[in-house]
Formats: sequence, C-alpha cells, structure tokens
Amino acid sequence: MTGPVVVVGDTLLDRDVEGVVNRLCPDSPVPVLDETEYVDRPGGAGLAAVFAAAQGAEVVLVTALADDAGGARLSALLTASGVQVYALPLAGATPEKIRLRARGRVLLRHDRGGPAGEPGEPSEAVLRAIANASAVLVSDYGRGVARKPALRAALAATRAPVVWDPHPRGPAVVPGVQLATPNEAEARELVPALPGATRLASASRSAQGLRRRWQAGAVAVTLGADGALLCHAGSTPLVVPAPTSAEGDTCGAGDRFAATASLALARGALVSEAVQEAVAEASAYVAGGGVATALPPPARPAVSTVVGSAGERVGVAAVAAVLAEVRASGGTVVATGGCFDLLHAGHVATLQAARKLGDCLVVCLNSDASVAGLKGPGRPVVPQGDRGRLLAALSCVDAVMIFDEPTPDAALSWLRPDIWVKGGDYAGVGDAPDLPEAEVLGRWGGNTVVVPYLDGRSTTDMIAAARAGGQPASTPAPTAERAR
Repeated sequence: MTGPVVVVGDTLLDRDVEGVVNRLCPDSPVPVLDETEYVDRPGGAGLAAVFAAAQGAEVVLVTALADDAGGARLSALLTASGVQVYALPLAGATPEKIRLRARGRVLLRHDRGGPAGEPGEPSEAVLRAIANASAVLVSDYGRGVARKPALRAALAATRAPVVWDPHPRGPAVVPGVQLATPNEAEARELVPALPGATRLASASRSAQGLRRRWQAGAVAVTLGADGALLCHAGSTPLVVPAPTSAEGDTCGAGDRFAATASLALARGALVSEAVQEAVAEASAYVAGGGVATALPPPARPAVSTVVGSAGERVGVAAVAAVLAEVRASGGTVVATGGCFDLLHAGHVATLQAARKLGDCLVVCLNSDASVAGLKGPGRPVVPQGDRGRLLAALSCVDAVMIFDEPTPDAALSWLRPDIWVKGGDYAGVGDAPDLPEAEVLGRWGGNTVVVPYLDGRSTTDMIAAARAGGQPASTPAPTAERAR
C-alpha cells in the first residue's frame, strides 16, 4: 500500500450497557436492568475505521462530528485507536446507539440524537486524502456524509479501489466502484425478490440488478452465517461459504467484512480473493465474541472532560455552547493549550494575545494524568480542577476543555478551531516554524500561529525556587519548558 486507507461515512457513538435483571418494574410488566458497567466505542464508519487500523493500516476517517459531548468522546476514541480523523462539521447532535444487555443478550436498543443533521463541506485536505488513498471504503449509514457532492466527485475521480457499503436510506453508489457490499436485507429492499424464488436466486437477482444500476465492478451480498454471494462479470455468481458456522453477536460484522475487503484490495488482491478473506474474517469475528472482544475496552473519560462545575466555563458542554454561539455568527474560533501548572504572567500574556486573534478563546488543558506523563512524578503542583477554574476566571478565556491524552490531537479534531496558538518561546520556532499541531489543523483548513512570550517566566523555575526557598531566576528558562 502506498497511501492510507480512507474511510468515508457516518459515525455514531455506540454504548453497550451491561447489567443484571432480577425483578420486574412495579408500575409496568417490564424487566428492570441494574447497570453494572458500560463501554463506549465508535459505531458506523468509525467502527470500520477502527477495524482497519487494528489490522495495521494507516487509516484516515472522513466523517462528521457534532459540537457536543458525544462528538468529543468519539474524537478521543478514534484518535486513541490510531485513526486520523478528518472531521466535517455536523449540525445537530451526535447520533447514539445504546444497547441494554444482560447475560450477553440484547434486551433493548435505544437510539438518540434525532434526525440526521447536515454535514459540512469537505476541506481540500480531505479531497487530497481521497486522491492519494490506497483504497477507499464508503461506510454509508444514511446520515448524509456520502451525499456530499464534493466527496462524490472525489470518489468518482480517485484511482484507488473503492468499496461501498450502502444503506437503503443513503444515496446511490457512485458509478464505477470496484465492490459494493450490501447485506441480504438491504439488497432485497433495493431489488425485491421474485415470488417463490430461493434464497440464493433472490440474492443473485439483487446483486446483478444492483451491479447494473450502480455500474459497479462487483456486488457481494453478505448472507450472515452462510457467507456471501459475489456477482461480477458474467452471469454465474460465486458463492463464498463461511469457513465455520457460528452464532453470536453480529453487531459490526458487516463493518468487519467491508474493512477487510478494502485492505485486501489495497494490497492488490483480486475481488474474489478480497471477498473470501472478508468472509473468513467476519466469521471469525462473530465466532470470537463479536465487538465485545474484538476491540480492547476503551478508557473511561475523566469526568472533567465531559462536564464542568456550574458557571465555571469548564468542560465539553461549556465549550460546545461557546462554539455554537461563535459559529452561528460566522466568527473565528481560536484555541491554545498547555499544562498551565502555576499560572504566571507569561501564560497570561500568551492567552491575551491569542484572544485578540478571533471571537473566542478555548483553552485545551492537560489533565493531571497527562501532565504527570509529560513532566514526571510530582507534577502537576496544582490539580486540574483548580487549574481549569483559574484559567476560566480570566476575561480573555471563554471556555476550558480538559483532555487526558499526551497531545491535544483528539480535542482539536473535535474543536476544529480556525486558529491554534503557541507561545513564541516554543522550542525550535525560529528554525522549524511548523508546529506539531499544524498537520491536524490542516485537515479542515485551520492555521497555526505563534504569539510573543514574556522572557524569564518558567513554571519549572518557579517550582524549583519555591522548593529551594529562593526566588526564580530572571534569565529566560530553556524554551521547551517555558511554553508550559
């Protein structure tokens, strides 16, 4: 493979709530689920991207993220899984799919998020990623990303093999894709079966009809535990049986199939070889326990990354409110970040300069765990709750978001600021002006800038002087430390 595998489509936030049932509700004859734990994961196109990344591929995900807590959580989960998120703005709320489970069985699915919001337009960086891909997977969940004209034009123009996993509520497949992968129910809905036809005859009729309608190179109709039926050139379909018959949780099996086929085509496999590999992988996935065991359990979000204390402008909800207000008026979103352990005049100068560049300033604050990982034991001196309150109290700061990762990449993928600011003391500014965050900002056309910094201010020097009982030195500290 000479380029990334690019996944294009709608991402949902999936949550499995596990619990026990040992009584009925007193006011209605329904079981009561006592929750014991829950697990969040990306769903839809996000799950397909995670599957591809787990197999060692470089993966770019082109999707839409809303300005809410669900969007922030998705960005963190995807980034932690090694997926490069190229996010389009999404009007409305993050779609969520919640499964209530007991003893491994789903009792109820609860969907929320409302009607699909309108995704924003792709950036030039998104279109370049599609053009340079080794393979493209369109994972359509009917929520609008696959309808964007600019994306469809890029998909039609790319030389990479395109796999399209369609949805009945989604748009028609772009003509000329190498492989489309509807499941049996989707294929039957799109091309109804003839009365009295056998299962294979119905699948073959649907596949051939869709192949002609979409001008696709091939159509593989997935048949669950029975494998898949592949129709390409010629009238005789290829039936690919599953190597093992397994019953279990099939959630995500179609995403696993499509991701595996895409990776195989990126490596140069024939379509028939890619489908055989995909059937084997999807079958093993279900037999192995499905999504509950295929992915490592993600870390729970720190409370501070989800909510903040009332009136303190700290947390995802506070940031989302600021983003909504500024973007509704066409304003400019500015963001900066750091540990801000022992807030001092150098920090304030940077924050004040940053705020003048736009219509709001969001500070991405390293959590206690993140600071300890970067600075070592004994840091931070001031806990994240207090650091967040101090920053939010400054008139130049509109909201604070606390993140747990070593870098702010996940937070930035969700925030999508127009401008990212670093203090002018950042190490290497004079010789290497490209900041580490520049690549991430470029995904949506954002810019990185440097603002002046007051020399001689250093958190590390202040801590050392306090511990030694003296005064901090007046000479500038090493540049890499002064930024923090």
